[in-house]
Amino acid sequence: MPTEILMPALSPTMEEGTLAKWLVKEGDTVSSGDLLAEIETDKATMEFEAVDEGTIGKLLIAEGTEGVKVNTAIALLLEDGESADDLSAPATEKRGEAAPAADAGKEAAADGGSDAPASKAPAAPKDSDGDRIFASPLARRIAADKGLDLAQIKGSGPRGRIVKADVLGAEATPADTKPDSKPASGTSAEPATPAAKPAPSADAVKRIYEDRAHTEIPLDGMRKTIAARLTEAKQSIPHFYLRRDIRLDELLAFRADLNAKLDSRGVKLSVNDFIIKACALALQSVPDANAVWAGDRILRLKPSDVAVAVAIEGGLFTPVLKDAETKSLSALSSEMKDLAARARDRKLAPHEYQGGSFAISNLGMFGIDSFDAVINPPHGAILAVGAGVKKPVVQANGALGVGTVMTATLSVDHRVIDGALGAQLLQAIVDNLENPMVMLA
Repeated sequence: MPTEILMPALSPTMEEGTLAKWLVKEGDTVSSGDLLAEIETDKATMEFEAVDEGTIGKLLIAEGTEGVKVNTAIALLLEDGESADDLSAPATEKRGEAAPAADAGKEAAADGGSDAPASKAPAAPKDSDGDRIFASPLARRIAADKGLDLAQIKGSGPRGRIVKADVLGAEATPADTKPDSKPASGTSAEPATPAAKPAPSADAVKRIYEDRAHTEIPLDGMRKTIAARLTEAKQSIPHFYLRRDIRLDELLAFRADLNAKLDSRGVKLSVNDFIIKACALALQSVPDANAVWAGDRILRLKPSDVAVAVAIEGGLFTPVLKDAETKSLSALSSEMKDLAARARDRKLAPHEYQGGSFAISNLGMFGIDSFDAVINPPHGAILAVGAGVKKPVVQANGALGVGTVMTATLSVDHRVIDGALGAQLLQAIVDNLENPMVMLA
């Protein structure tokens, strides 16, 4: 019978995507590895390959459809010997409908059980998002008898379908108990905590500005993700901030000398390249700060995997330079240019912008003197870098002079890094930038 081709999860965090473009049409024959479609995630547009061979019987989702949830059927694949006549009976149950009782015996046999199913299988369950949970009727009946929550069981059948074996060994999940509506005798009820005032609805906000000229801009996947992640970050991460002024005169002179010598190789180092290297080496000098928050534990990394914020149209990426402490300045410069160019074209693969323990956000090129960056979870810290500007400075001999000074602010997750440890990390970054020769040692 026809096989459903499902919306793939192209990254660990992907929940839905846009079917940007079909690369096949109905009637096309495909083999494993053939390109089927272009899928747009919240970060990039990626190609989706076939895993089975057969003939495309029907395209279920039109090009340009947004918000297609992962594991939604997007096409039907006909196997050898099948025809369009078979499309009326797809291989799996329709979403949101229970399997007919007449078919339940077949599914029980497929599960390897001999028990005849009840005349009517339990209603098909749904998860917290309202999506259909796929389970055989026999598995659903056993789960109901044992008081199991199918949403908590991982299926081992085709495409994650829950079968008999999955529920036989599972333990019952206790139901939540509701508190008594009345306090026990001799006790007093605690005063109810006032509920937080909900944010105004989209329609309420729109009504406020209905008499003002405006353009309504729908949120794309990237902007939705940015909004959700940064809201989560500011609400759940206990930020604290450490600020330092950094003298750049020696670094600028050293950079100019290096660039003159590297000109014949077509290499031109930026101040940001030095900042990346300085942070990578600082994480090695203060290894306890090279860490991420993992919910119920801290993960301390050995390599310095440094993420760098790259602004693109409609949002930003944070590509990760892995093992940055081991790479030369010219190698970091070349890799950063490549990642930034592909980020702007939305051509980065998920493994190129996920991970890392530390991030850098540099707005100095926009003339910003200083700012406080929001930590990108699960990172332990992020360095916000301002512009290098000429300022009055006190020289080593006590005389007043003019120097180029850059303000850097380290935003720190207090769950991962305490104040003194954060200060040590920032000091190590400052030492590297104010003494750039040591970064080549």
